Amino acid sequence: MTPQNNELSISRLINAAPGKVWKAWSKPEHLAKWWIPDPIECKVVKLDLRPGGGFETRMREGNGDFKPHVEACFLDIVPERRLVWTTVLAEAWRPIEPWLALTATITLSAEADGTRYSAHVMHKNASDKRKHEEMGFQEGWGTTIDQLAAFVERQG
Repeated sequence: MTPQNNELSISRLINAAPGKVWKAWSKPEHLAKWWIPDPIECKVVKLDLRPGGGFETRMREGNGDFKPHVEACFLDIVPERRLVWTTVLAEAWRPIEPWLALTATITLSAEADGTRYSAHVMHKNASDKRKHEEMGFQEGWGTTIDQLAAFVERQG
């Protein structure tokens, strides 16, 4: 199987410097504002930006209870440039069985007067990639990037 059979990517140019985009990713109160498509509410449980650090979010629709969204472990962090995380590990490298196994690399690159925000997602197999596509990867991740862009642009 070639890598392209199990990978998805999305990229957008955001009209803000990489430092502002990083701040929106690295502060729990900021991440909660854009990480899940509106009108779903996001609660950031863990955001420990270091290798082995936990990354956990929950989501709530309407007045219901918060339900699991992402439980992951950060693998690599380069401030203002890159975050790599996986859902097959939780905090402190603890193996888990996720509902969708993936490893995501988020890169922030200065471009023109803004930031090229790119997400590259690797899945365990082509079936998981198709499942993620069918769930609306491009639309969902695209919406969150648009929300991120709007958030950082409002920050001034």
